[in-house]
Amino acid sequence: MTTIKVYIDGQAGTTGLKLFDRIKNREDIELLTIDPAKHRDNAERARLINESDVTFLCLPDAASVEAVSFVENPKVRIIDASTAHRTNPDWAYGFPELSAAHREKIVNSNRVAVPGCYASGFLSLVYPMVQSGLLPKDYPVTCHAVSGYSGAGKGAIAVYESADRPEEYGSPRQYALGQTHKHLPEMQKISGLEFAPMFNPLVCDYFAGMVVSVPLHRRLLNGKPSVEQVHEMFAKHYEGQQFVKVRAIQGEDVLENGFLPANTLAGTNMLEIFVCGNDDRILLASRLDNLGKGASGAALQCFNIMTGAPEESGLV
Repeated sequence: MTTIKVYIDGQAGTTGLKLFDRIKNREDIELLTIDPAKHRDNAERARLINESDVTFLCLPDAASVEAVSFVENPKVRIIDASTAHRTNPDWAYGFPELSAAHREKIVNSNRVAVPGCYASGFLSLVYPMVQSGLLPKDYPVTCHAVSGYSGAGKGAIAVYESADRPEEYGSPRQYALGQTHKHLPEMQKISGLEFAPMFNPLVCDYFAGMVVSVPLHRRLLNGKPSVEQVHEMFAKHYEGQQFVKVRAIQGEDVLENGFLPANTLAGTNMLEIFVCGNDDRILLASRLDNLGKGASGAALQCFNIMTGAPEESGLV
């Protein structure tokens, strides 16, 4: 069997660790590893990147840009999990279910940017609405989201799991109040909106999983579609997709006592879409694992698509 040489630059981070765990036992992959003492040695990083067939970047933005500058081998394919390249038109945006064009660009590109976790939930809802013509591009979109604390980084995880953590860490904590969250540029650009959405994220006292919600006023939508018509549009848009599922209208078959928990997809690469509401207001919601479809799972799914492996390899 011909193996694919893979290097993970930034393996010690949350996304890197999850990605390593997903691929470490795959027979079709030869993992290139760096001596921990040399993880900041740029010459060694460059050697491994250029020796690889595919390099995953699980790094801060500036470090990802630096890593790309090390590439001298034109055959090396880069999958970047940072924010650095998500709005760069020269890079494929790694959300294959958005459209056939997105999937085709992933297949043919040597540079793929993995979407942000919140952005994945948001775009799964807003991109089809805009593309279908139901949502005007100048609609004043608001997005609310809750996420487990694993998305906050190693430092925050340590605080949440410490024995003497501050009392306020036991409650939901809203942040990015200045409307400058790093996912906003891709949320606007990829969705096709003319204006950035109002975005209200909260980090909560559980490890992994998120729900992203977009409330809409029916009277402001093109054609004033009903809940049933919006649900039908989503069902057609994602028909046949393995990792994105549109649940029953109003969530009747999956919501216990009318509640939508955020952590039930933790450990998976699944994303679920819910269409709820009434004759006046429609609520769109997506549920996913911020470490799965929102990070390492999405990166590995793109890898599988790029290399011709079964799309579900290493994924649940």
